[in-house]
Amino acid sequence: MEQDVESPAIIRQPKLPKQAREDLPKQLAEMDRTKKIQRYVQKDGKCNVHHGNVRETYRYLTDIFTTLVDLKWRFNLFIFVLVYTVTWLFFGFMWWLIAYLRGDLDHIADNQWTPCVNNLNGFVSAFLFSIETETTIGYGYRVITDKCPEGIVLLLVQSVLGSIVNAFMVGCMFVKISQPKKRAETLVFSTNAVISMRDGRLCLMFRVGDLRNSHIVEASIRAKLIKSKQTKEGEFIPLNQTDINVGYNTGDDRLFLVSPLIICHEINQNSPFWEISQAHLAKEELEIVVILEGMVEATGMTCQARSSYVSSEIKWGYRFTPVLTLEDGFYEVDYNSFHDIYETNTPACSAKELADMTSRTRLPLTWSLASKLSQQGLPESEQEGQETKTTPDNQEKSQQTERNGDIANIESESKV
Repeated sequence: MEQDVESPAIIRQPKLPKQAREDLPKQLAEMDRTKKIQRYVQKDGKCNVHHGNVRETYRYLTDIFTTLVDLKWRFNLFIFVLVYTVTWLFFGFMWWLIAYLRGDLDHIADNQWTPCVNNLNGFVSAFLFSIETETTIGYGYRVITDKCPEGIVLLLVQSVLGSIVNAFMVGCMFVKISQPKKRAETLVFSTNAVISMRDGRLCLMFRVGDLRNSHIVEASIRAKLIKSKQTKEGEFIPLNQTDINVGYNTGDDRLFLVSPLIICHEINQNSPFWEISQAHLAKEELEIVVILEGMVEATGMTCQARSSYVSSEIKWGYRFTPVLTLEDGFYEVDYNSFHDIYETNTPACSAKELADMTSRTRLPLTWSLASKLSQQGLPESEQEGQETKTTPDNQEKSQQTERNGDIANIESESKV
C-alpha cells in the first residue's frame, strides 16, 4: 500500500537581475529615510542642532564666564581643580624663587639669618605656604618676616589674585548648581497631542503639569509649528517656524499651573492646520514645539521647559483622560493617567471642510431652491413661478428634506 508522505514545500525566491539587486538596498534606505522624521527638539527639550564651521571662536573666550557655565560637569570640575592647582603651584614657585635668590635655602640651620619666610626649606614647603596664604588658613609654622619687601609685595599680589580666582570659580560653580534647568525636569508634557471636537470646533490639545508643590510664577505657554515650506517665488525655507495660537488673544496662555492643564489650540482660518485632515496629517512631515516659561518660586530665576510632537504623536479623534478628583477636603491628581487618552467621535475631514459643510446646512431656503433650479437648467421666469407657487407647508417639507440630506452627507463624510 502506498502512503503519501508530506514533504515540506521549498519556496525559492525569484532571482532578480543584477541592477535590481543593487537598487533594492537603496530603495529600502530611501523608504526608511522618508518614514523617519528628524526632530528639531527632542522630547526632553534638548535642541537637536549642532553648530559647525564656527570660525569666530574667540567670541567664546570674550564671555568666558558663560562658556564655563555651559560646559559639562566633568569639564567644569576639571577646570575648577586645574585653576586652583596652577595658581598654588605658580605662587609656590615664586616663594621658592625669592628664598633661592635671597640665599635663605643656604642658611636653613643658621639662627642668625633672617629669612623671608620662616621654616621655608624647599619647594614643597613653599607650595604649602602658597596654599596657606591664598586660602587664609595660616597654621602659624611658616610666617613671612618684615625683612623681605619683595615677599610683602608678593603676598599682596597673591591675596588680591586669590580673591578674584575664588570669586570667579565659586560664582561659576554656584550658577552651575542653581541653574533652573533642573527645575524643568519636574515640568512634564503629555506624550501625545490630540485633535478632537471641543465646543463644536476642531481643536489641537496637549497637557502640561508640574510635579512640585512649589509653583512656577508667571507661567506662560507658547507653541511653534516647525515645517519646511516653499514660497510663491520658489524660495525653499527649511524648518520654517509658524506661531500656533494657544490663547494669546484671550490670555489663556498665562497659566496658573497648580494642577495639570490641557492647552487648547482652536483650528480656525488663522491656524496652520486649517486645511489638514486626518489622512493628510499622517503624510505630513511636521513638528510642534511647545515652550513653557516662568519663574521659579524658590529662587526667582527664569525657567524654561520644552518638548515636541511629530505627526505620528498627534492622535486624531482622541481626548485626555481626567486626572483630577475631589477627595475629602482637597483635590488629588493621579499622574498615572497623565498621558492616557481615549477615543472619541471626531470627523475625519479638515476644519475647513467641516466649516463648509456646517455653513451649507444653515443656508436660506430661497438660496438653496434657486441654486438647485439653476443647476437643472430651468429659465429664471419658471424658477420665479416655481418659488411663488410653493406653499408654507411645502416650504417646511422641502427645507426639512434638504437639511436632513445635508446632515446625512455630513455624517457620511465624517465616517469616511
